[in-house]
Amino acid sequence: MSWQMPAPVSVREIENQWIFMPDGVRLAVSLWLPETGAQVPVVLEAIPYRKRDSTRAYGRFWGRKLAERGVAYARLDARGSGDSGGLLLDEYLPQEQADCAGAIAWLAAQPWCNGNVGMRGVSWGGFITLQSAALAPPALKAIMPMCASDRRFTDDAHYIGGAFALTGLKWATSMKSVMAGPPDPAIFGDGWEAEWMKRLEAAPPIAARWLSHQRNDAYWQQGSVGLHPERITCPAYLVGGWADPYNDSIPRLLTALQVPTKALIGPWQHGYPQPATPGPGLGWIVEETRWWRHWLAGEATGVMEGPRFWAYMPEASPAQSPTNIPGRWIAEPAWPPATTPLTLPLSPGHLGEMASDAVLELRSDALVGLQTPEWCPFAPPQFPQEQSPDDAGSLTFDTEPLAEPLELLGHPALHVRLSAAAPVAKLAARLTEVTPDGRSWLVSYGVLNLTHRTSHETPEPLTPGSAYDIELPLYLTARHLAPGSHLRLALSESLWPLMWPSPEPVTLQLDLSAASLSLPVRAVTADPPFPIPILEAQLASARGDPEITRNAHGAFREVWPPGSGTLDTGTTVERSGGNVEATFDPANPTSCRWRAWQSVRYRRDDWDCTIDVEVELTVGQTHFQLRECLRAKRGELAVFVREDATPIPRNFM
Repeated sequence: MSWQMPAPVSVREIENQWIFMPDGVRLAVSLWLPETGAQVPVVLEAIPYRKRDSTRAYGRFWGRKLAERGVAYARLDARGSGDSGGLLLDEYLPQEQADCAGAIAWLAAQPWCNGNVGMRGVSWGGFITLQSAALAPPALKAIMPMCASDRRFTDDAHYIGGAFALTGLKWATSMKSVMAGPPDPAIFGDGWEAEWMKRLEAAPPIAARWLSHQRNDAYWQQGSVGLHPERITCPAYLVGGWADPYNDSIPRLLTALQVPTKALIGPWQHGYPQPATPGPGLGWIVEETRWWRHWLAGEATGVMEGPRFWAYMPEASPAQSPTNIPGRWIAEPAWPPATTPLTLPLSPGHLGEMASDAVLELRSDALVGLQTPEWCPFAPPQFPQEQSPDDAGSLTFDTEPLAEPLELLGHPALHVRLSAAAPVAKLAARLTEVTPDGRSWLVSYGVLNLTHRTSHETPEPLTPGSAYDIELPLYLTARHLAPGSHLRLALSESLWPLMWPSPEPVTLQLDLSAASLSLPVRAVTADPPFPIPILEAQLASARGDPEITRNAHGAFREVWPPGSGTLDTGTTVERSGGNVEATFDPANPTSCRWRAWQSVRYRRDDWDCTIDVEVELTVGQTHFQLRECLRAKRGELAVFVREDATPIPRNFM
């Protein structure tokens, strides 16, 4: 008899309980418990994003959904965030990992728990799920990290291919507001304001800290579980979305983990599979219930039967179809998939005809990248837009129109021999589908700071005029390409404002005699029936989309509409954040300037706290200049102001 989704049961919600750590710090956790009369497993989600207000809707949705199906759910404020005590001083610290191990032990020991704990989470929650699993807590029996990575330097928001990312500056404003947020007096009790002042005083110049580590040193290697995958000893279900850049960890972990694993990549952006944008999303509670009841309750749900890897095969880019992307679900029994490499040589203007001994010049004085400004998009205007304006400033190589459908699954890779006229230079490659109407849509891209060509740990300057053989992998991708379309490879020295420009104008010489593009081609085949319910027509964010303005003279601005909502607790959260403006003259790389700012306000009765954060980055030939400002108000009264100005040497950046 096949497994059936269990009938829903009533749920008991506990707004807050305290978990005390060995050093006396108390952590705040909310619980959703199935009222079954029996001991049940529990799934932990640890986040710094405030369980009681900013992410309350997510907690209540997943808490009720899971507990109704017999799996308890615990949502934990990380140390120093929300209503938990202590200080939050950076991402992914060992103390946070130890706290999660302590919370897992506490949950397993509760009288309502059967002793088995799972862990899940998106983004930060996914990172800390992987990092906590690497400690191998005895009660942790399975994990489900979503939209997270096993490598912090190469595959997080700060650096792209060894180049500093605009997303890193934007994330610094969000991170500072997280570190500096006040506890809620209704939960924390007396002393909340003194605790808030401690957080404000302790919040470091976080953007300066990240920019001080411009190579993959010990700072980034801490928490990069991919360096020691054998430390994860429990089963893992790895989840991502094609409109999100964190997917590269999934094939690595599928290959490296020595435990039962599954993986799934859908069409959506950085977030949960339910709800999901772009769609189609999934009735994910069905799959989670199968996963947790199999590994935490010993139930034969069949979740490990069939393919280990499911992926959505899109037929368009998110910008073409931002609500529901056309396509189908495909399956692979394992990773790497059964693909065939297709090697396409480069010749002037052409891709895939024949090799050429031509040497082409690629200059850095063109402004390329305004159509792909955001590494981790959260709304349709941030998705990579139609690429023709950027193609016009790039070296492009086109195939002939496809006579038959072509499907890609994996990492495209560019191989090229080049020399540079300066010691620091970059190379960016974009692979696009040019549809019969002449429009160009991104399939994948890759960037590389060429001083990192052999190692992200020990970058080395280029010797001007010397030739180097470069392999540039593009991001993991899947795409069904229709007959009549053709592929385009577009090369540029930079993508701005996605990444910070090289320190001086530079010209690259590309030797096409040693140049080719390798594509991972998957046979177009019938796939088994997809086992998870599909949800169409997901709704857009209630907050609205950002307004983005860009021009070819080196100006970019992104401003989100203010958002406000009042919760069932009576708390109103007002947010204006993720905003950025950037200017740049490609003829003068030291003209580059980025500024990001964010504001968040929490208010209920006489509890009224506002945090304003601003970060600005400028540069000279030898040093970055970072200005970070943190302001806080109680009502209309300023209670804290600090500005940090930090010069940081450029390290081949």
